[in-house]
Amino acid sequence: MLQNRFDLVIFDCDGVLVDSEPLAALAYHNVYAEQGMTLPEGTIAKCVGMKQADIIRRIAELTGHQLSDAAETSLWPETRRVFSQSLQPTPGIVSLLNQLGTPRCVASSSSLERIHFSLETTGLTAYFGDAIFSSSMVNRGKPAPDLFLHAASQMKADPKTCVVIEDSPFGVEGAVAAGMTAIGYVGGSHTHDSHAQALLDKGAAEVFAGWHDIWHWLRNGKG
Repeated sequence: MLQNRFDLVIFDCDGVLVDSEPLAALAYHNVYAEQGMTLPEGTIAKCVGMKQADIIRRIAELTGHQLSDAAETSLWPETRRVFSQSLQPTPGIVSLLNQLGTPRCVASSSSLERIHFSLETTGLTAYFGDAIFSSSMVNRGKPAPDLFLHAASQMKADPKTCVVIEDSPFGVEGAVAAGMTAIGYVGGSHTHDSHAQALLDKGAAEVFAGWHDIWHWLRNGKG
């Protein structure tokens, strides 16, 4: 098994462990459309990494579309429906998790219910056990460092010895603010031309498109 230079590997869930971002965006578009509100293409992409309440607030700022509390309750059922049909683990993640001997956990902006559903649907639950942390457990979501610091505390790890693997600029920003090393992952199907540079701009130490390269970086500091 791989023993790396860090005491704890913290994985984001959406877009890192599971290839969920386009599916989650579809669910948002569907729910808003049911309320007669069409979201411009790319709106949800500007919210990747945020928790749901912050996403809804950001959509209102970007589009003027305000989702009612009643309609908001439809977001998770619609997301669950879409995930149950199409959600997959990111390519190569199972191989890395099988080789990773270092303690690991999940720190995600999603609700605990959604995280557990995503991991169960993709067969990844056994790799993390109870080491799953949600933004619902802290006062501030990403890009604040709260969630990452909470995860490190619960896992009894010094933030300086933690590495965070993130696909969103907000996530990278939060990890850096927590005093952790941040690695950008751009292997999901939502990756775009400026994705890697956006992560580097927020302080990612390196950016990789594949788990094989991340495996080598964790082991010896290069892909």
